Amino acid sequence: MTALRYAVSTPARNEEDNLRRLGAAMAAQTRAPVAWVVVDDGSTDGTADVLAELAAQHDWVRVLARDGADRDEPLADGRRRARDLDGFLRGARSLAEPVDVVVKVDADTSFEPSYFATLMERFAQQPDLGIAGGACYELEDGEWVPRFATAGSVRGASRAYRWACLQDVTPLAERTGWDGIDELRASGRGWRTTSFSHLPFYHHRALGGRDHKRVRQPFEMGRTAHYSGYRAYYLLLSAAFRAMRLRNPAELAMIAGFLSATVRREARCPDTAALAHARRQQRLRTLPQRALEALGRRTAAAS
Repeated sequence: MTALRYAVSTPARNEEDNLRRLGAAMAAQTRAPVAWVVVDDGSTDGTADVLAELAAQHDWVRVLARDGADRDEPLADGRRRARDLDGFLRGARSLAEPVDVVVKVDADTSFEPSYFATLMERFAQQPDLGIAGGACYELEDGEWVPRFATAGSVRGASRAYRWACLQDVTPLAERTGWDGIDELRASGRGWRTTSFSHLPFYHHRALGGRDHKRVRQPFEMGRTAHYSGYRAYYLLLSAAFRAMRLRNPAELAMIAGFLSATVRREARCPDTAALAHARRQQRLRTLPQRALEALGRRTAAAS
């Protein structure tokens, strides 16, 4: 089996400590990337110094400085416009030549030394695999616990694209929820998307990192659901399920976001194949089977 060539692109802004940890995880990989491109998005801490050290130590580390009038945009505004996606794409476009797989890796992640070698083996074994990643673990009460993901969903923090699939789903939607919209587009074109439950990666989120978006994030998710053509009853079920599973009533703000987008007649995704695929997946008769599959993945991840 031919070994696939991969590259990694990481958007970074004021990630000095995180990049030291990520750099160590990248250097420990049993299969090194063709390139690891870090896009420095106007950092004001020691990020540039850390990147210079890494580039001096490894010839596959490359640094890009994001320029433009919006480089000093507040982080909250950048998140709503999927600024991390822009950084990832800048890194991917900077590659001297196409690779088999390009991976978006956030600065606040880490993984075991065999992570990328295993991921590339999965891509090599499954020619229809378009978007994939490992199972996301986050620290909770001193223990690393898996975070639930719906069927076919791949976390944006560590997200690998087969190069041909990335070309198929480009341009990516520059908005909150972009990492669900591209999965719909990929599936509508015959690509498979999945997370591998026995391939963990670790998401080092600062304590309280979720607090500032307890309502805003679900609201934006509701708007994205409208953009993606969700059926209204599916959105209601999704919001209720998330509120119960996370024990957080703020998740119901998804409904408000969906209704707001509907009343305002906000634009929908122009990709009709993606919209049709979403609506097929959300038919009532398919939901019990999807629920059983999700339960199976969750049980496997916890074992």
